[in-house]
Amino acid sequence: MVREIPAGQSRALIPRLRVARPTDDIAALLPFYCDGLGLSIIARFENHDGFDGVMLGHAAAPYHFEFTVAHGHIAGRAPTPDNLLVFYIPDPAEWQVAIDRMRSCGFAPVPAFNRYWDINGLTFEDPDGYRVVLQRAAWDL
Repeated sequence: MVREIPAGQSRALIPRLRVARPTDDIAALLPFYCDGLGLSIIARFENHDGFDGVMLGHAAAPYHFEFTVAHGHIAGRAPTPDNLLVFYIPDPAEWQVAIDRMRSCGFAPVPAFNRYWDINGLTFEDPDGYRVVLQRAAWDL
């Protein structure tokens, strides 16, 4: 799921993206995102101004995900079944490896709320109800 930076292009020129969201249970999310999706813990913190958190990603990727718990606050579940993270995996063999890894970790696909995602991909739901689509297609814009 990690693409190489084109020759001659500096990593410093590529904007880095952090997707951050609250959760009520970081530990419950780790098997889904680390074991299933293959992300790594790249940082974590405890009791930083009332927050605990973890950042997950790949060292070479220009993105990572942050999950936080706010002490004394209930985050709840995803507001809709159409809250998605979409990973475009154009290589069919690499896509199948990703699907097999999710299934072998005990995560079964769920029907997508928007059936478009069922045409060339599979959708998985994390313990908080947020969904991840593994799309067997290139993202060509």
